[in-house]
Amino acid sequence: MIVSRQLAAAGSLASLVLWAAPAAAKDFWSMSCPQLWYERNSIYHERGYCFQTERGIRTFGNAGCVTSNESALGLSSTERRTIALIVQVERQKYCK
Repeated sequence: MIVSRQLAAAGSLASLVLWAAPAAAKDFWSMSCPQLWYERNSIYHERGYCFQTERGIRTFGNAGCVTSNESALGLSSTERRTIALIVQVERQKYCK
Protein backbone atom coordinates (compact mmCIF):
# COMPACT_ATOMS: atom_id res chain seq x y z
CA MET A 1 0.00 0.00 0.00
CA ILE A 2 2.75 2.44 0.94
CA VAL A 3 4.75 1.60 -2.19
CA SER A 4 1.73 2.18 -4.43
CA ARG A 5 1.11 5.49 -2.64
CA GLN A 6 4.73 6.50 -3.23
CA LEU A 7 4.49 5.59 -6.92
CA ALA A 8 1.29 7.58 -7.25
CA ALA A 9 2.94 10.47 -5.41
CA ALA A 10 5.95 10.31 -7.73
CA GLY A 11 3.65 10.52 -10.76
CA SER A 12 1.81 13.42 -9.21
CA LEU A 13 5.12 15.08 -8.39
CA ALA A 14 6.29 14.70 -11.98
CA SER A 15 3.30 16.67 -13.20
CA LEU A 16 3.94 19.32 -10.54
CA VAL A 17 7.57 19.66 -11.60
CA LEU A 18 6.42 20.34 -15.16
CA TRP A 19 4.08 23.02 -13.78
CA ALA A 20 6.85 24.72 -11.78
CA ALA A 21 9.20 27.23 -13.31
CA PRO A 22 12.61 25.83 -14.33
CA ALA A 23 14.34 27.66 -11.46
CA ALA A 24 11.95 25.94 -9.05
CA ALA A 25 12.35 22.49 -10.58
CA LYS A 26 14.76 21.22 -7.95
CA ASP A 27 14.51 17.60 -6.93
CA PHE A 28 12.40 18.26 -3.86
CA TRP A 29 11.40 14.60 -3.68
CA SER A 30 14.98 13.65 -2.73
CA MET A 31 15.05 16.18 0.14
CA SER A 32 14.33 15.28 3.75
CA CYS A 33 11.42 16.86 5.60
CA PRO A 34 13.73 19.27 7.47
CA GLN A 35 15.37 20.26 4.18
CA LEU A 36 11.98 20.90 2.60
CA TRP A 37 10.92 22.99 5.60
CA TYR A 38 14.10 25.04 5.36
CA GLU A 39 13.80 25.52 1.59
CA ARG A 40 10.18 26.70 1.87
CA ASN A 41 10.76 29.00 4.81
CA SER A 42 13.92 30.51 3.35
CA ILE A 43 11.73 31.98 0.61
CA TYR A 44 9.53 33.60 3.23
CA HIS A 45 12.59 34.81 5.14
CA GLU A 46 14.08 36.44 2.04
CA ARG A 47 10.85 38.38 1.57
CA GLY A 48 10.77 39.67 5.17
CA TYR A 49 8.42 37.24 6.87
CA CYS A 50 8.16 37.60 10.68
CA PHE A 51 8.22 34.05 11.99
CA GLN A 52 5.81 33.08 14.75
CA THR A 53 7.13 29.63 15.66
CA GLU A 54 10.11 28.96 17.88
CA ARG A 55 11.69 26.88 15.12
CA GLY A 56 11.32 29.66 12.55
CA ILE A 57 12.65 32.33 14.88
CA ARG A 58 15.54 30.13 16.02
CA THR A 59 16.47 29.26 12.41
CA PHE A 60 15.97 32.58 10.64
CA GLY A 61 15.43 35.20 13.34
CA ASN A 62 13.10 38.14 12.92
CA ALA A 63 15.61 40.96 12.53
CA GLY A 64 14.46 43.16 9.67
CA CYS A 65 11.21 41.28 9.20
CA VAL A 66 8.28 43.16 7.72
CA THR A 67 5.08 41.17 8.30
CA SER A 68 3.71 37.86 9.52
CA ASN A 69 1.02 37.99 6.83
CA GLU A 70 2.19 35.71 4.01
CA SER A 71 -0.11 37.32 1.47
CA ALA A 72 1.44 40.74 2.16
CA LEU A 73 4.95 39.59 1.23
CA GLY A 74 4.56 40.23 -2.48
CA LEU A 75 5.77 36.80 -3.53
CA SER A 76 6.43 36.38 -7.24
CA SER A 77 4.50 33.78 -9.21
CA THR A 78 7.65 31.65 -9.33
CA GLU A 79 8.03 31.83 -5.55
CA ARG A 80 4.35 30.93 -5.06
CA ARG A 81 4.68 27.96 -7.43
CA THR A 82 7.85 26.80 -5.68
CA ILE A 83 6.20 27.00 -2.27
CA ALA A 84 3.15 25.12 -3.56
CA LEU A 85 5.40 22.41 -4.98
CA ILE A 86 7.33 22.08 -1.71
CA VAL A 87 4.09 21.91 0.30
CA GLN A 88 2.78 19.17 -2.02
CA VAL A 89 5.97 17.14 -1.56
CA GLU A 90 5.82 17.67 2.20
CA ARG A 91 2.27 16.32 2.23
CA GLN A 92 3.18 13.33 0.07
CA LYS A 93 6.11 12.54 2.36
CA TYR A 94 3.94 12.97 5.47
CA CYS A 95 6.20 15.69 6.87
CA LYS A 96 5.07 17.35 10.06
